[in-house]
Amino acid sequence: MGDQVSMKDETDRKLHSLLELGQIIGLDLQIDEMLLQIAQKAAEMMNAERFSLFLYDAATNELSTTVALGMDKKKIRISSSEGIAGHCFQTGETLNIRDVYEDPRFLKNVDSTTGYHTKSILCMPFMGRSGQRLGVVELINKKDGQFFTKEDETFLTTLNNHAAVFIEMAQLQRDRIDALKKSQAELERLNRAKSKALDHLAHELRTPLSLMQGTIKLLKARLAKRYPEFKAEGFFEIMEKNLVRLSDTQQETDKIVRTSLDAESRLIIDEFDHLQRHIESVSEVTDEIKGMFQSIKDWIVRHVPSSSTSLKVIPLFDFANERIQEAKDNSRHRNLSFYLEGANDLSVAMDPSILKDVVGGLIKNAIENTPDEGAIYVKIEQTEQKIFLKVQDTGVGITEENTGQIFNGLFHTQETDLYGSGRPYDFNAGGKGLELLLAKIYGQRYGFDLLLESKRCAHIPEDKDICPGQISQCLQCRNALDCLSSGGSTFMVVFPVAAS
Repeated sequence: MGDQVSMKDETDRKLHSLLELGQIIGLDLQIDEMLLQIAQKAAEMMNAERFSLFLYDAATNELSTTVALGMDKKKIRISSSEGIAGHCFQTGETLNIRDVYEDPRFLKNVDSTTGYHTKSILCMPFMGRSGQRLGVVELINKKDGQFFTKEDETFLTTLNNHAAVFIEMAQLQRDRIDALKKSQAELERLNRAKSKALDHLAHELRTPLSLMQGTIKLLKARLAKRYPEFKAEGFFEIMEKNLVRLSDTQQETDKIVRTSLDAESRLIIDEFDHLQRHIESVSEVTDEIKGMFQSIKDWIVRHVPSSSTSLKVIPLFDFANERIQEAKDNSRHRNLSFYLEGANDLSVAMDPSILKDVVGGLIKNAIENTPDEGAIYVKIEQTEQKIFLKVQDTGVGITEENTGQIFNGLFHTQETDLYGSGRPYDFNAGGKGLELLLAKIYGQRYGFDLLLESKRCAHIPEDKDICPGQISQCLQCRNALDCLSSGGSTFMVVFPVAAS
């Protein structure tokens, strides 16, 4: 009777251990740590001294210990057809051997290498869910002089099923992470290539554009002098207008490249400062090493391009009002309303020319995306830790697909053929997306964030759909409030609140 109770208690203990194992496996997908926990739980559950998991390496046709308790992170690699583990893997048989030294398949040199004396082994193939052999598991030396039982075989089979599910999930997750890392590396490579292309484009366009503008000016003067009756003003106006557009693009591109290099240089210096502080915090650093750090930093400052900046305290409300007045002057041909709202006592420390580019660019962008009779709202707000300058339009909005790409530069939110005249501040004027890219780079350099909330107009849900450009001509909207509720965008410049 006592033996039956003892056997029942042992079975209950193993079942409880299996439940615990299932809970452990569900915690996360860090494969190395999880396999170690599985090994420890298996050895405990079946009262074994050691547990080893050999996984098959198809590239070398070997079995290698992925986890082996008591091996102090040493790995064992054997041919997939050698030893007890190799025989188990090749045949798919479960081997329960009470004295391995009596078995000719046992590799005695493994004991010689590890210094451990193996007595009994329970070896079982490790199978995937679809039946493929992933490797083998071994329980080594039952404690207290006992031998592995049929019940141990049953429980090891159940454990294998648990572990196989986990390993396949973890490997799938790791493959996904590896794929994401490769995609990220490819995106970084493409971004570097784009930056180089922009730099090359800006450089190559500068001289021929200047020559063409000078040549047209000279040609106009000579034609007017020699052929006064020849009226070519319209012809020259078209040429000059498009040359100005090309020249503006060249200057914007050049500015973005220089600002991007400046931002990268600042990040390099900041990372170096962080590394230096971290090293000094975890160990004593000699004066010689400190001097070496300073020399390296001086070299970085000398050789990495960087532009000087002039930080000033800027009252945001007055500054925003100036940008609105400039925007009004530049969009006098449009029928738009402008509103400035919010706190009038908030300031930030910033280079005024940089902030002018950012805020002025966002207001211009809002104007070009808002139909006539619409409105532009500039709002200044503060939370406990942030100051917000918001530019809200009553415009067409941006589709969800395009929202994530809007700050990447050279990106249009509408089909290119649907843009209008291309004249700045016109509705649907188009543009190259460079101003938003520049604002993003400025943010990285000067420590502010750019956020976007947008809702595409419900009446023109796709990029190919066309807004009439005037609210009174829209069949669905009766006034600006109708237009505002149907769609629009809010760009936010977010500054950290300075510590008092």
